Amino acid sequence: MPGRLPLGIILLSLVATLAYPLSTALAEETNEAAAPTEADTAPLMLDSQVEVPSFLFSPSIEEEPEAPEMAFTPPDPLEPPPVKTIDIMLDWYLSPQHAAFVIAQARDLFAVQGLQVTLSTPADPSVPTKLLAAGEVDFALSRQPQLHLQVHKGAPLVRIATLIETPMTAVIIAGEQPPENSEEFAALHYGFATQDSREMVLSQLIPETPLVSENLPENLHYDAADALREQRVDAVADGFFHFLPPQLANDGVATTVLRTAKFEIPHYDGLILLANSEKIHRDRDVISRLVTALEKASQWIVEHPEEAWQLMIQAQPILDNEINQGAWNDILRRMALRPAALDYRRYAGFEAFLHQRGQIDSPYSVERLAIDPHAP
Repeated sequence: MPGRLPLGIILLSLVATLAYPLSTALAEETNEAAAPTEADTAPLMLDSQVEVPSFLFSPSIEEEPEAPEMAFTPPDPLEPPPVKTIDIMLDWYLSPQHAAFVIAQARDLFAVQGLQVTLSTPADPSVPTKLLAAGEVDFALSRQPQLHLQVHKGAPLVRIATLIETPMTAVIIAGEQPPENSEEFAALHYGFATQDSREMVLSQLIPETPLVSENLPENLHYDAADALREQRVDAVADGFFHFLPPQLANDGVATTVLRTAKFEIPHYDGLILLANSEKIHRDRDVISRLVTALEKASQWIVEHPEEAWQLMIQAQPILDNEINQGAWNDILRRMALRPAALDYRRYAGFEAFLHQRGQIDSPYSVERLAIDPHAP
């Protein structure tokens, strides 16, 4: 009908009129809520608290169980090596040249290596290598020339350490005037203590001519001083030059000392430690520990000579005399600081010397005579 509005339009106008005040009020509340506060506009600092909306980050990490606390217990003490009892036979009666053995015992250097060492003196100077070859002792002391000659005779011996690097014996002649020529040397009545001295030294002093029976060299064993003092012999082929001359001088007997170099005998090791070559592989560990103890003893002696002397005579009072004390400093400079170290040239050279002299059929390799127990 003309002039009248449709009903739908009238209702829509009425809803709009009523909704406007509500939307205006809602907009004002929203603006108030969105307006920044003083806290919102403050600058971020290291100690500012920042809240992260949960819808941006909601970790779902399971809480790890607490690790149990480790109980600290001290480690077990290192066990010392098993104790090995060994016996060593000296080459002669105890003297300062055996200082490394005396000091190693006194300072418990053998014990640190798990060794219990017994030292014994032979009844005769020729006995130690025989007992070692027979397996009656574990180790024995000797000299390099004796090693060469006995190995060529079939003895199962091998050098494992050097204690003294120079000869310790010499030809000691009664009187102040030495012989002037080979005839005078040959005319002397000699004594000796070991077979190697007879074969090596006396063969240089006595020409290869038949000897009259009364002038045959005499085995003196330990009796060199008495033999010279009583004039039973004119000279000793292997007297210890540190001890025999001063001992005789105290008794009023003058002597002349001739070192082995005068007779064109090569330089050699004067005191060596031997093992049975048939047992060397089985005893390798024991040998290494033994030589280690001797090395530590020798080095300590050289670094503390006076303290070492006092400790030695305290441990072995029999060594406390003027002759031994007088020889001490000279013996020190002859000691090997690395007993295991092997001078291949020296041993090969001595083999060549004996071969040239006709005392051995053919030279042996150094490995058959000597080893370095610390070599890889």
